[in-house]
This record gives sequence, structure tokens and C-alpha cells, in this order.
Amino acid sequence: MRAYGFVEVGGPEKQAFLDVPVPVPGPGELLVRVRSAGVNPGDWRLREGAYGIDGPAVLGREVAGTVERVGPGVEGFATGDEVFGGCPGMVGGWAEHALVIASFAAGRPASVSPHDAAALPVAAGTAFDALNNLGLSRGATLLVNGAGGGVGLATVQLARDAGLTVIGTAGPAKHELISSFGGIPVAYGDGVLDRVRAAAGGKPIDAVFDLAGGDSLRTVATLPADPNQVLSVADKDLAKQLGGREIVRDRSSHVLCTLVGLVEQGLFDPYVTTVFPLDQAGEALAQVEDGHTVGKVVIEVS
Repeated sequence: MRAYGFVEVGGPEKQAFLDVPVPVPGPGELLVRVRSAGVNPGDWRLREGAYGIDGPAVLGREVAGTVERVGPGVEGFATGDEVFGGCPGMVGGWAEHALVIASFAAGRPASVSPHDAAALPVAAGTAFDALNNLGLSRGATLLVNGAGGGVGLATVQLARDAGLTVIGTAGPAKHELISSFGGIPVAYGDGVLDRVRAAAGGKPIDAVFDLAGGDSLRTVATLPADPNQVLSVADKDLAKQLGGREIVRDRSSHVLCTLVGLVEQGLFDPYVTTVFPLDQAGEALAQVEDGHTVGKVVIEVS
């Protein structure tokens, strides 16, 4: 089958279309004919070797599509079901067929498009897990450090719906968007602590969810009274040095069912802004790797 991935660890020059066998679902897996697949920063990091996969490998960690085969021991899914979920290991989703982890899959309601469903497992799932990790009560104030990306915008929406005050650092071009989703945008750079405190209106910053890392994280990590309420996916080691922690993911069907239910109710927008055909998978990844994408990028396969 036709797929897109990388032949060996390296830069974009290592990306290529691949001719690979249709995968066979093992225990706990589904074989899915892919309709849509999400694009995430983790895809180019995988190509660069961040996750220990040397290649050749198919890219793509999240898909929506139609079940064609059910692996041994899988219950609750049948051939013909419309599903979405996360992909395992080297058998990614930028392909005509993909494996999906049954325990991290859910049915796709007819009212939710394949594009929107495929955009949920990684960015929205990470945001959902972050809020669960932090355990903030209604009325608390959360700073999202790097709120303009896919995970950031998802966090702003979910935190707003949970009754939190959400402040988000971002470049000026994304301030209006953050506001439209219920967040209070502030600019990066010198004086950011004063701007965050002003945006909080005298209330304490109860937690920081970091998506930027580096010196930016080092600066805002001083805001919560409890350093353990600093959570980072961008710079896990630094977060721990500062007394914070890394996110613990819950890759379960329960999370996906909750998220797609919010989409059905109009309470959450996956905010898919760009759709590329599989023929342009390289361009899709380049747009995400450039770092200036607004919203989610999705690849349409069939």
C-alpha cells in the first residue's frame, strides 16, 4: 500500500513515499482504512530520532477511518465501524491503511467529520490529560505558556469549559484567536510576569501548563506558589529541575469518547484549519515543522 514516512533518521530530506504491506492487526489492534490523519510536531520529532525509531517508518499518530479487521481479543468494535484513535509504533497513519490501538479508539459519530475526529487523540488528548493532572477547581487561574498551538488552543477551550480563568502567552498574531476561545492573551518576552499578573487581576496563578520550554518556562515557573503545579510537555527535564513535572498521559477510549462528545455538543472545536491530500504529506509536515501553524493540520487519505 502507499504510505508516507521517512527512510532513516534525519531532516526533511529523509522523508519519502513508501510502498509497505497492509499491516495485520495483532492482539488489541484494529486495521482501519484511513480517511483522515492528523499532523503533529511529534511527527517531525519522530523523523529526527526523538522516539528511538530508526526507520523506514510510516508517520502519523492519529487517524479516523473505517474498521476493516479486528485483532485478537478486541471487543466492542466490528468491521465497518467508523472510528478514530491513536496508532502504535512504526505503523503510522499517513497511509491507505493503519493500525489503531483498540484501547485508545472510539466510535466516530456521524455528526463529527473524519477531519475533526482525527485531530483529537494527540493535541486535544494531551490538553485533557494536562487538566486532569493539575486537578484545578472551578475559579482557579491557569497560565498556558505557548497557547497559540494545537495543544494550547485545546487547553484554553477545555479549561474555559471547566470554569477556569485561562491566561495564554502567545505571539500577537494569535491573540485574537485565543480571546475567541475564552482565554486572556498576553505577549511573550520581557515583562511577561507583570503582564500575566495584570491579566489575572490580582488573583494568584494556580498552575502553569508549559508548551514552550527553555527560558520561557524558567521565567513563568516562578508564578505558582506550589512548584509541583508546573506541568510541561515541551521541556520535561527543566520542569523537574524547577520542582514541576511532566504530563502523565491517559491514552484511553474514555478520553476520546469524552472529547468527541464535547465536539458533538458544540463545546469543543478541534479547529482544523488546513487539509492536505496524501500526495502533499510532505508539505503538510513542513507547515507544522515551520512552527507557525494556526490550528490543526490534517491529511485526507480517502
